[in-house]
Order: sequence, then structure tokens, then C-alpha cells
Amino acid sequence: MSTENGQITDLAKKIVEGCGGKENILCAINCMTRVRITTLKDDLIRNDELEALDGVLRVEHERENYAEIVVGPGKSRECIEVLRQMGIPEAPETEEGIREEQKTHHNDQEKGIRRFLSFFGQIFAPLIPGIIAAGLCAGFAGLISQVIPGYQDNKALSVIYQLLNGVNATLITFLTAWAGYRAAEIFGGTPILGGMLGMFTTLGNVDEISKLLGLYNEMQPLDAILRAGRGGVLAAITGVWIMCRIEKGIRKRVKGAFDVVFSPLLTILASLILYVMIIMPVLGFVSTVLCKAVGAVSMSGSPIVRMIAGYISAALFLPMVAMGMHHGLIALYAVQLETIGYVTLYPALAMAGAGQVGAALALAVRARKKGDRKLLRVINGALPAGILGVGEPLIYGVTMPLGKPFITAGIGAGFGGAFVMLMRVASTTWGPSGLLGAFVMTEGPHGAVASVCFYLVGLLISCVAGYVLTYISMKKT
Repeated sequence: MSTENGQITDLAKKIVEGCGGKENILCAINCMTRVRITTLKDDLIRNDELEALDGVLRVEHERENYAEIVVGPGKSRECIEVLRQMGIPEAPETEEGIREEQKTHHNDQEKGIRRFLSFFGQIFAPLIPGIIAAGLCAGFAGLISQVIPGYQDNKALSVIYQLLNGVNATLITFLTAWAGYRAAEIFGGTPILGGMLGMFTTLGNVDEISKLLGLYNEMQPLDAILRAGRGGVLAAITGVWIMCRIEKGIRKRVKGAFDVVFSPLLTILASLILYVMIIMPVLGFVSTVLCKAVGAVSMSGSPIVRMIAGYISAALFLPMVAMGMHHGLIALYAVQLETIGYVTLYPALAMAGAGQVGAALALAVRARKKGDRKLLRVINGALPAGILGVGEPLIYGVTMPLGKPFITAGIGAGFGGAFVMLMRVASTTWGPSGLLGAFVMTEGPHGAVASVCFYLVGLLISCVAGYVLTYISMKKT
């Protein structure tokens, strides 16, 4: 075992101890930078002990029986692998565990919007690797079609193009299935039934049902009250939430061998009727309103409106990340991706990381002049990740602890956000930012190549503005 692997193993085991031991952990998953742990007893989570661990950047423990341990990119996945080897599952395996996780989510909804928004992060966290891969494939495909107009005449390029588009299509087509499966795990239902309910959303059978009921619009299918894809992930998650309650009611009344055969059948049929007749049309209306509202601002015909919206979005994104509220935007990203095929808000938000890189560079210059080797070492460790688009090491290790640089980084990022939204840059997915994000910023009215260039210019603007504002503010102290 390498030294690095040994350190990760040691860190993961200490995280388990800090959360009350293996017996207290119901399940654990990871996102790009965090290990997310659901526990049986909340009072056994020792925040101070966890934050003191070498390798832990921050601990978010705002929710009962739930903690997010920020360890940084790559490390979160490696820690989860160690936890899996220890026998800690992705979802609670016992009825007691399911009840505790449901209680946690119920309490979260009662405690305010921050907890509610972070719920979407719980659903989508395991899906992010696929979302990123699909978005990158779509971005590369767009660049091929733009940079090599005659690519169809080259068999090798045509095959590559079709493969890239196919990977993206698998995500877009079946995103509701993945979301439904994961939502059922969280709500304590049967995951495969949740996946089936979500997958039904995109089937052509929905169009046939709509035609039979007189709800289909032959002239403008996208305006139909009921159609395939209507409501998207919002409908799927809502439908699965209701399905899980139906399933529990049925299983209380159907016992023994009949439970094995009839409970799944009755659950899916009863749920589908409600889903297709009520949930899809209603949530479809909600999704349409959300997309039109965001599109009216981010793709507005008024340059002033776009610039103001871009500035505010980018400037406020770092505080949202720090408070965990950025998870709520995932639902909006997913709705836009399903409905119009691209995301309009994410490019502006991606500027926040560049503003923070600029702020960190200014702090590094000042630290070098003052001989502050400790701060310089922290910056040097977090900066590469920040340049590549993972901002949490800089947030929790550098800018937020110092206070003022956290503010100047956001203010500086706003200028880049204003520029990319002014130029109507759109992305094929969410997740990658920084330099890596350039490969997914290929949508927009100006074409793939121009959109990528505008995005890179926005990064430079944010970085320079963050540097200048931070340097000036630190000179005054």
C-alpha cells in the first residue's frame, strides 16, 4: 500500500470514529469534495474532532443525523471506497435505518429552506460523475461539428461523434430514471420501482395516453398538457415520494407470499395513474415556468438585464456554496437540461471559482512578502484544484477563514459573470468549472468555439478582478 493510500485509509477510519463508529453510520455517499454521512444517533457526531483531522477542510453538521465532511476532490471518492470496504452501505439496509433517514429528511423540511435545498444534493450526488461525463461528451461533439464542418465524410470522426452524442443521450433520456431510483432509496421505497416510475416519464406511451385523453397538441407537442418528458426530474422525484407512501400503505395490508407478488404490482400501477394524470401535467407547468423565468433573464434581449443578472449570480455563488444552498440549483440545472438541452445559469456561476483564484494569488503575493510560509503552503495546496474548478479547498482553507478575501473574491467574480451572461454563454451540463469547464461551455447563439472563448475571457476577468480587489483590500490592513 502506498503512503498516500495509507493516509486516505487512516483518514476514512478516523471519520468513521468521529461519527460515532461504524455501528452508528446508516449509510454514506460522496460528491466531488464531500463525504456525506447519515447516522443513527446525532449526538455521537463529534464536530470538533472531525474538523481537527489532517485532511478535513470543514464539517457541515446543520442537519440532525447528517454530516458533510469536506475533504477535497478525489479524496471524497477514495474515502467512500474505504467505507464500503468497512461494510458501510450507500443506502440504509435496515427498516430502522430507513425510518431514521426519513425522520432526518422530515426534520430538515421543518427547519427551513437551506435543508430543503440540500435535499437535491442528496439525490444527485451519486449521479454527478455521469452528468459530468455526458456533458463533456456533448461539449466535445459540439466542438467537432464546429471546428471540422466536414467531419461526416470521415468515418472515424463520424463514429467518434456518434459515440459522444450517444453518451450524452443516455443521460438526457434516462435522467428521470436515475433520479427516481435514488429518490426511492432516500424515501425508503423500492429503488427499482422508483427507477421504473422515473423512466416511464420519457416513454412514447405517455404521448399515446395523452392522445387518447385529448390532452396532446399535435401542432405544438411541446405545449401539450401531457407529453413524454413533461415535468422531468421534478415530476419524477415528486412521483417517487408519493409512490413510497403508497408502497408502505400497501405492504402494511398485504402479507406473506402475496406481498412479494402483489405489492410491487399494485404500487407501480396505483402510482403511475396519479403520476401520469396529475403529477406530470402539474410539475410540467412548474418546470416550464422555471425555464422561461430563468431564460427570460439569462438570455434576455436586454444586455443590461443580462449583465446585472450575471453579476449578481456570480457574486452570490460563493456564499451559497459555503452555506450548502447551491445544491438547490441542481434541480433547476436538470430541468433546463431536459427541457431546452443546455444550462444558461451555470456559466455565470462558474466564474465564482476564478474570482477566488485571483484572490488567492493576491494573498500568496502578500504572504510571500511577509514571509508567511504557513498561509503560502495552504494556498499552494489548494490553488491547483481551484484553477481546475474545485473551489471548496480555497473557500474553507484560505478565503473564508480570512474573511475579507472571501468577499472580494465574490465581488470580482461578478464582473466575469456579467461578461459571460452578456455573451449568452450556455453549458451542456453542470459540475466542471475553472479551466476544465471550458469543454462544456459550448452552447449559445455564437457557436461552440466562440462560447468557449467567451467563457475563458470571463475566467480571466474574474481572476484579475478578484486579484486586484483583494490586493487593494489587504494593503489597507
